Amino acid sequence: MITANVILNKPLRAERQFAATTGSEHRMLLDDAAGGTGPKPIELVAVGLAGCTAFDVITILRQKYHQKVTGYEVRVEADQAERPPQVFTAVRIHHVVTGYGIDPAAIEAAIRLSEEKYCSVGAMVKQTASLHTTYEIVEEAHEWTKSAPEFVQR
Repeated sequence: MITANVILNKPLRAERQFAATTGSEHRMLLDDAAGGTGPKPIELVAVGLAGCTAFDVITILRQKYHQKVTGYEVRVEADQAERPPQVFTAVRIHHVVTGYGIDPAAIEAAIRLSEEKYCSVGAMVKQTASLHTTYEIVEEAHEWTKSAPEFVQR
């Protein structure tokens, strides 16, 4: 079970800042654009989507396809409905994979597995939004990383 808790920080004031605690005891502030002290809740959905697919894709690239990834970034942009509830209507996900000899077919397969099988956040977002995914490969420029040892899973 996933749990979360939010508590209004200053209940007698007009501000809408909340202290959030996750079930795993991580804490953060949530706010709106006016307060600007923390992310808006909908931004956390975009972060969750980026993180969910990133965990899937990097794991698949390393463990299944044995790719030599030296850097990885996932960028998410989302359009929202104009009227409440302002759900995501279109989402663009861009993967940037850096490394040596990265196989485009491996990236495409890893992304497809994330989108079709593993990413729970993506499965939820797809209920209201179209997803468009792109990727790019950046060839590593440092010679020393060619001979770097593989990551060890413990």
